Amino acid sequence: MKPLAVVILAAGQGTRMRSDLHKVLHPIAGRPMLLHLLATVDGLEAERKVVVVGKGREQLEDALAGHGLTLAVQEEQKGTGHAVQQAEAALGGFEGTVLILYGDTPCIGADTLAAMRARLEADDRPGVVVLASCPDDPAAYGRVILGDGDRIARMVEYKDASPEDRAVRLCNSGMMAVGSADLFRWLGKVGNDNAAGEYYLPDIVMVAAGEERHSVAVECAPWQTAGINSRAELAAVERAWQQRRRARAMADGATLIDPETVWFSADTILGRDVLVEPSVFFGPGVSVADGAIIRAFSNLEGASVGAGAEVGPFARLRPGAELGEKSKVGNFVEVKKARLGAGAKANHLSYIGDADVGAKANIGAGTITCNYDGFFKYPTRIGAGAFIGSNSSLVAPVTIGDGAIVGAGSVVTRDVEKDSLGVTRAEQKQLSGWARHFRERQSAKKGGAGER
Repeated sequence: MKPLAVVILAAGQGTRMRSDLHKVLHPIAGRPMLLHLLATVDGLEAERKVVVVGKGREQLEDALAGHGLTLAVQEEQKGTGHAVQQAEAALGGFEGTVLILYGDTPCIGADTLAAMRARLEADDRPGVVVLASCPDDPAAYGRVILGDGDRIARMVEYKDASPEDRAVRLCNSGMMAVGSADLFRWLGKVGNDNAAGEYYLPDIVMVAAGEERHSVAVECAPWQTAGINSRAELAAVERAWQQRRRARAMADGATLIDPETVWFSADTILGRDVLVEPSVFFGPGVSVADGAIIRAFSNLEGASVGAGAEVGPFARLRPGAELGEKSKVGNFVEVKKARLGAGAKANHLSYIGDADVGAKANIGAGTITCNYDGFFKYPTRIGAGAFIGSNSSLVAPVTIGDGAIVGAGSVVTRDVEKDSLGVTRAEQKQLSGWARHFRERQSAKKGGAGER
């Protein structure tokens, strides 16, 4: 196939979002929508990638650093045709197919883009390939009026469309494939004699027709062309994305007991035979190995869960949490930047942070690794087979040796040797009759106060 270049338009102001954050940086499944699109584009092995930016471009420059693309600037907002023209210098000397995409339309599939590319390079040599769809609510999308087969008779923007045109349900997504040899020449012939006074990219279809070059439409599922211009549209795309991701998780061999209550991030990885109970949230950077169980109301982010491990219910795994094979983190346990070895357990009501817990160690209820002194973080090391009694505080830096036992209620500030017992609680005393005398004294005081 011919070489490929991709131009992504991201210069819109996004005023309907009412946000200081650039529109295309608002996240879907924990990833900025523009980066969703770029992840798809990266699979196409494009020779050149250009993002056209405008207001708020400083935010985009930071977000796109290291992505191997060129930024072109549209200083004035004069329409989509004008925006594409700003990429001309970046595509200087390029010969091949140009895909024109939109930063606020993040769900387009790689197969669809490949189909557009293939159709442009077909034997009948269309001038332009337009991506179209039939959404349930065509709203204010421009319409694609077909002639014979997939050939486009004309295209019209909604503002300029007649009632008959608006009755057509095939809508222009704005995404196109055009040969580089034609693109900028045709854009130079586009005028702005329309209701908005803008230079419309779709007008190159009619310009191409003037040169006796036909254009065609490639149709895809409406969810792939869903654009985002408001918070409500962002939420709708998020919901649809989550539904597709849940379906894929189950098709790949995971069990979701109540799929509608499970939320994924863009990079969540689930193995085979993983069981996910209701109301689980997967933040970015989570991988769950085969056979693990994630119980209800757990929150995971930046965590790795080993094969056969169990999390929750009501557990929180924060970035850097690593759970070994068949380990267990139970209810109301928080783990941060800590590794639990194979078979290790922290069953309930504990905080394990900046720690390394050996295989088959047991962390009793209410245990805390005191890792922060207000200025620095310090590590705690718990050896294989160690037993930490309930309500213990391990004041880091500290090491509990293999097979050691820490007595319940201890505040451990020094290392405990292998196979030793570490206890720091005070000696228990008993004063016979003290409780009865105390109650009598207090009751007398209370009664006297009531008589005054």
